[in-house]
Amino acid sequence: MRLNGKLAIVTGGSRGIGFATVQAFLREGASVVLCASTQASADKAVALLREQFPGATVEGIAPDLKDLAAVKAAFDGVAQRHGAIHVLVNNAGISESTPLANYTEDLFDKVMGLNVKGLFCCTKAAVDHMLEQGSGVVLNTSSMVGRDGSPAGVAYPTSKFAVNGLTLSLARELGPKGIRVNAVAPGITETDMMRAVPTEVIDPLIAQIPLKRLGTPEDIANAFVFLASDEASYITGAVLPVDGLGRS
Repeated sequence: MRLNGKLAIVTGGSRGIGFATVQAFLREGASVVLCASTQASADKAVALLREQFPGATVEGIAPDLKDLAAVKAAFDGVAQRHGAIHVLVNNAGISESTPLANYTEDLFDKVMGLNVKGLFCCTKAAVDHMLEQGSGVVLNTSSMVGRDGSPAGVAYPTSKFAVNGLTLSLARELGPKGIRVNAVAPGITETDMMRAVPTEVIDPLIAQIPLKRLGTPEDIANAFVFLASDEASYITGAVLPVDGLGRS
């Protein structure tokens, strides 16, 4: 098992890509603490995971990811209970597609708050422990729109460009200290939100993808497993596209 003995924190871990990532990490032998927006959501996800993986070590927490003090307290507790934090997956985020004419300052702040400040707070809190250990892995969820932009919802692609910049910069800063920092950039993925989109909208999108299908949460989770594992020990500062589009 590629992650045996590792303790991972996965934000946005109660559903979608985050939940699939937690499943994949448990399957590979990791212990996992998932973060959700509410403790009720975290507890529900943990209950399901314990049914799927009897004997696995998994728990759920729900700090406000935009509050550094709250995140630090929660992550300090994780480190005390488990002895270390080996891997952080920054997956929590908000996606939306409001046209600029209808955009509000509050909406912009909401998206940037979770997608960028939340990622910063979690990274800072986890890296404090990784620096003491002399090793660690930080993985971020970017997006194909962090390369190509988006026709609406300006804050979301803006936030993902920021995620890419943070990934590249921290890889250079933290590499000499034994900490790798990478990102995965999903394409169109079969989440609950996408399943609600009409077929007449989805089919033209699939037609543009060389692999002729949408991505699955498991596709993204598998990339996170690889980047978290020792198989990727010489990879840092990468933004790995997992979008089926045949490009680097």
